[in-house]
Amino acid sequence: MVIADTLSSHEGTTDRAGTADGFERVRAVGLGLPDVEAAIKYDGSPVLKLGGCFLAGLATHPSAEPDTLVVRCGLEEREWLIKDAPETYYVTNYYRSYPLLLVRLPRVDQEALRDLLSVSWHLTSCKASRKSRRSQSSGLQSTQA
Repeated sequence: MVIADTLSSHEGTTDRAGTADGFERVRAVGLGLPDVEAAIKYDGSPVLKLGGCFLAGLATHPSAEPDTLVVRCGLEEREWLIKDAPETYYVTNYYRSYPLLLVRLPRVDQEALRDLLSVSWHLTSCKASRKSRRSQSSGLQSTQA
């Protein structure tokens, strides 16, 4: 398991979306998944990555509520979750066209958080493996030139 812990120098800081401390529970669960790394986005907010690809992070767009987590999620599953628990899950117009779900962190329990991050891990692993194959392919082409 690869764990890159770069949060310590930015601990407790984020934009308007909430605190890094609110992300600690997400970070602890996420780092229990294979090859997940904790990192800091360009805006100072904490994220989890898999193979260099976004897995989950605090929502920083002004349309999101404070203390909101963004995770990868299939569009159909997103609609089902929002319909089933609108007090916990939502999406704004800004995020609507992406396969992402917004999660009110104070309202999500540990088991649901683990399930959300596992689904996001599976969706991200597909994207990360495609990214890896592309970079290997371009590296192979440059060595053949």
